[in-house]
Amino acid sequence: MLKTVLLIIIGVSIFGIILFSVVRQLMQRKLNELVEEEKKRKRKKKL
Repeated sequence: MLKTVLLIIIGVSIFGIILFSVVRQLMQRKLNELVEEEKKRKRKKKL
């Protein structure tokens, strides 16, 4: 019984960490794209 509970907890924890990492990377990419787009817009406005 204890083994089963620990196995479930460890499995869910590992899945959560992997999911968190993937979502974080996707959000970081999107944020970088938006920042670059805003920089380009500001450069165009100055010219």
